[in-house]
Amino acid sequence: MFLPKKDPISEYKSPSRSLKKIADIASQIPKLLLTGTVQSTINKLKPNDLSVNNLIKSKNEKEIKLAMVHISFISHAYIWGSNSPANILPESLSRPWVQLSNYLGRPPILSYASYCLDNWYRLNTKEPISLENVGLLTNFLGGVDEDWFVTIHVCIENAASKALNGAHELSRLNKDDSISTYSKHLKDIISSLRDVNSIFSRMPEKCDPYVYYHRVRPFIFGTKDNPDLKKGLIYQNQFNNKPQFFRGETGAQSSMIPFLDGALGIYHTNDHLRHYLNEMRDYMPPEHRKLIEDVETKSNAKQYIHQSKKLTNEYNKCLEEIRIFRAQHLEFAATYIHKQSQIKNPFGRGGSTITGTGGTPFMKYLKKHRDETQKQKIK
Repeated sequence: MFLPKKDPISEYKSPSRSLKKIADIASQIPKLLLTGTVQSTINKLKPNDLSVNNLIKSKNEKEIKLAMVHISFISHAYIWGSNSPANILPESLSRPWVQLSNYLGRPPILSYASYCLDNWYRLNTKEPISLENVGLLTNFLGGVDEDWFVTIHVCIENAASKALNGAHELSRLNKDDSISTYSKHLKDIISSLRDVNSIFSRMPEKCDPYVYYHRVRPFIFGTKDNPDLKKGLIYQNQFNNKPQFFRGETGAQSSMIPFLDGALGIYHTNDHLRHYLNEMRDYMPPEHRKLIEDVETKSNAKQYIHQSKKLTNEYNKCLEEIRIFRAQHLEFAATYIHKQSQIKNPFGRGGSTITGTGGTPFMKYLKKHRDETQKQKIK
C-alpha cells in the first residue's frame, strides 16, 4: 500500500544537462566518499548547475521522486562525508532540495520515503519483489550491508501490503457487518505480518552490526537534536539563511505501523515520545499521512471486536505480531546501535551514542511501544 504501485524509475527519460549532472554525481557518491572529494566536487558547481526548475514544471511525479532521492543522497554525503559535518549546504544543492521537498510536501532532508520507498529496483522485472530480487538505486558507500539494510525494509513494506489492505477494510466495518467479514480481514493481517516478521528476522544475515554502525548509519542522521550540529544546517539562500533543524531518516517514518495502530485501535500514551511519533508524520508523503488520519478517525473495529467476544483471539494475534515486530526492532537497536556505541574504535563514526538517527532516546521509545502493544490485547 505504501510502496509505489509501479516500480520506481532508475533514470530520467530525457535528461536535461542539469538532470544528467545530478544522476552522474549520485552514481559517483561511493567513490567521492571513498576519496574524500564530495565537498570539493560540489563546491565547484554553480548555483544553477543542478537546477530542477523544468522538472518541477513538468509535474512528472516519478522523475521528481528520483531527483529527490538523488539530491537527498548527494546532500547527506556532502553534510556527513568529511571528518566533521558541514553546517552550510551550498545553493547548488539547497535550492533544488527545497524546491523538490516543497513539491512533495515533506522537509528537505533524507527521509524514509527517499531512502527506502522510492530507492529500489527489481533485478528481474518478471519476478516478484523479494530479498533475492531487489537492489538499491542509490547508495552512500555501497556494499552488501548497506543494500541489505534498506532492501529488508523494502521487502517488509511489500509483505505488509496484504495486512494494510486488510486493516483498511477493517476500519470501514461497523456493527452490522458479519463476524466472518471481520475474521477474514483479521486473518489477512495476521498472515501478512508473519511474513513481515520473517523478513525482518533476516536482518543479521547480510548486515553486520559493526558495518551498520560505522559505515551505514552515519550518513542518515538529521540536524535536529544532533549534538554534532547543535546550531543546525544553513541551506544557502533558502529559509532566509536561518539554520534549520530536521529529523534524520528512521523507520519511525514508515507509515506501516502507525496505520495498523490506527485501524486496530492501538494507542500510545501522550508523552514526549508520542509527540515524536506525531512529528514523524511530517516526513511521510502527504497521501500516507492522510490515510493514517482517516483510519484513526473512522475505525471502530476494536470496539465491535470487543463487543462480539468471538474475534478476541484473532484480534490478539494481530497485536502479537505487531508486538513481535516491535520486539525485534528493539533487539536490533540494542545489537546494532547500543552495543556498538560501547565499543571504542578509531575507525568510522556512528554519530550520537545516545539517540537514534531521528534524534530520540530510541531504547526507551522502542520498549514503551512494545509494552503498550502487549497491554492492549483484549482480555
